[in-house]
Amino acid sequence: MATADGLALRLAARLRMRHLVLLRLIRTHGSLTRVAERMSTSQPAVTQALAELESLFGAPLFVRSPRGMAPTALGAAAIVRAEAMLEDLDHWARDIEAVGAGRAAHLHVGVIPFLPGRLLAAAIGATRSGGLPVDVTLHEGTSDHLLDRLRTHRLDCVVGRISAVLDMGGLVHEVLYAQEPRLIAHRRLAARLARRPLAWAELAGLDWVLGARGTPMREQITDFFLRAGVAPPQPFVASLSTRLVGELVAAGERAVSIVPADIAEELARIAGVGIVPHRFGWTLPPITLFQRAEGAKYAEQALFADALRTACAPWRRG
Repeated sequence: MATADGLALRLAARLRMRHLVLLRLIRTHGSLTRVAERMSTSQPAVTQALAELESLFGAPLFVRSPRGMAPTALGAAAIVRAEAMLEDLDHWARDIEAVGAGRAAHLHVGVIPFLPGRLLAAAIGATRSGGLPVDVTLHEGTSDHLLDRLRTHRLDCVVGRISAVLDMGGLVHEVLYAQEPRLIAHRRLAARLARRPLAWAELAGLDWVLGARGTPMREQITDFFLRAGVAPPQPFVASLSTRLVGELVAAGERAVSIVPADIAEELARIAGVGIVPHRFGWTLPPITLFQRAEGAKYAEQALFADALRTACAPWRRG
């Protein structure tokens, strides 16, 4: 059995970029014939390249069946690493492009939908390196989905919600600030609800606009109704789009939603929703910066992280 150091030396000497592409294409297509077509080469050449790879690893990477080629346990591990290396190469190319355009680097940042636009704009605007801006591409999604993409190097960092159920393997995190929930409603409805204590049974009968099932905020809202002894409402629309939530609530005379307080203020300004002033006595899972342990050492990511901390300072004080 080869030692890890010995295998690392062999990989450094013999592994080629075409091997990484080959692993990705076999995983995608499951057929050497189709892989050969995609790589514009012959099937014998693809077969030979796969043989080189399996010789390098010292074991089969795929098993063949009438349904196609499926990775072995070793093959699955190799594919994960190959995907990460190809993603890093793509990011490297974007960094080179950014530097050529007079910028410092290019970052792919994952963000959950319920973040204030002003916060992200302030962080991106403050991100400078030697007077040069850092290009940023934002990718929106749920925390678990974004962390999967962070782990496979498709994202450089994620601004999401920390949760006990998230897989944190290989990641470091830093809590940025906590969000309180606020009830938003059509303005006339919000004015009526503000005049008396909240009645959860009455609220459950209104037209709810909520985030997708399984998201931390949706789960916490469900739990709050259950603890009040009331069946949780079924939303007439489930959406991760804060703007759509705001437009639906502003337009519907019986429409309500629960969103973070900073988002409620933003939607009151841009969509015209009403904010019910009652406080719930609980907070949402905090907004958190996630990075890969090695990625946190890069100067561009450190720069963005510092800008994000500064941008979050008013929300922490609030």
